[in-house]
Amino acid sequence: MEKIILVDSGDKVVGFDEKINIHRTGKLHRAFSILIFNNKGELLIQKRAKNKYHSGGLWTNSCCSHQRIGENIESSAYKRLKEELGFEAKLKQIFRFHYNTKFSNGLIENEIDYIFVGKYDGEVKPNKEEIEDYKWISLNELKKSVKRNPNRYTYWFKLILKIMQN
Repeated sequence: MEKIILVDSGDKVVGFDEKINIHRTGKLHRAFSILIFNNKGELLIQKRAKNKYHSGGLWTNSCCSHQRIGENIESSAYKRLKEELGFEAKLKQIFRFHYNTKFSNGLIENEIDYIFVGKYDGEVKPNKEEIEDYKWISLNELKKSVKRNPNRYTYWFKLILKIMQN
């Protein structure tokens, strides 16, 4: 049972609950999304494993997860980056935003999502339980692909890209 942090609309911690229960009920919680760029300016994106509790088989940002009990948001991001992609990179928080959406399987994301960016040029060692595939892509190519095939990308990733364009 994985427990994550519940917050109020002001992003103050109000409790903890099981991850799957939070996504069934739509409780507001804290999450993070990481964008890793290489020296060419390409973004590392991943295709979520098909067995993920929602959005399986969709392309998304480099890494994302939830803040764990006893960790701050930044330490959770560093830990998850290593667990999912097998490397470490210096991260910098660039913004945060709130979104709320219901998926076709009935699960709900109601998150305050902290966005981190980092740079990395080494070997990627994806966790196959989490990641079906990955690739480096230019932002120009990515924007064209999202416009042509929006249903191939996660809801929150499209929001992040839109916010970053402004």
